[in-house]
Amino acid sequence: MNPTMTAAHRGQTDKVEQSLGATTDGQSEQSLLFALPKGRLAQDSLSFLERAGLSIPTDTESRKLILPAADGSVGFVMAKPRDVPTYVEHGAADIGICGLDVVRETERAIYEPLLLPFGHCRLSVAGPAEDAGVPPSACLDVADLVDRPTKSAHLPGRPLRYMSQPRIATEYPRLTRQFFAERGVNAEIITLGGSVELGPILGLADLIVDVVQTGTTLRMNGLVEVRTILESQAVLVVNRASYQLKAAEINRIIERMRLLTT
Repeated sequence: MNPTMTAAHRGQTDKVEQSLGATTDGQSEQSLLFALPKGRLAQDSLSFLERAGLSIPTDTESRKLILPAADGSVGFVMAKPRDVPTYVEHGAADIGICGLDVVRETERAIYEPLLLPFGHCRLSVAGPAEDAGVPPSACLDVADLVDRPTKSAHLPGRPLRYMSQPRIATEYPRLTRQFFAERGVNAEIITLGGSVELGPILGLADLIVDVVQTGTTLRMNGLVEVRTILESQAVLVVNRASYQLKAAEINRIIERMRLLTT
């Protein structure tokens, strides 16, 4: 057991072990493949799994495509975040962790049995502060926008519904198109693979839709949030067939995780 695990977490893990029981022969076989996202969620995902009492790979820097857990019980594939739902939907992986924003954007046919207590962020519409009618000094603190209703104007200035065919740069074309269409805005969606903040700076787009955590990147580039489209966090996803065929193993993992979310 991880020596850094808190007493509370040790107690939670012991409780799960008692309720689930051990394997009959004391051995475990690698029967599940777990897809984890590379990048900002990777370490949080691995730490959470370890706190839940699950064995994780000992060398996450390995160039191997599939990494075995330290005890060989589970295989892990480190995938691009947007590929995790695809691997899980098609059965290439039985179970995975990714952001709720990615799940909603990709619309994959997968189960979402549990929201996880990390990876919190929001998918927001943002634009140049001057266009939103906000003085530069006001761009330093926009955290209060997160809890405001998405249907009302957050900031003074021209309401979005009056903009004529705004150009929106984003990595989330489906969610962006849906958001503006529901508000009667015929937006032109420009799909980018990253650094969407450059859109308004280079005159490519009027607004952007992007994931925001602290808002620091927006502020550094003279942008401000004007709408929140989606509150996001990490979510556990499961292949539908695996959920039936490997119910015991998957439910064991879900219950271990659930104890850390309550």
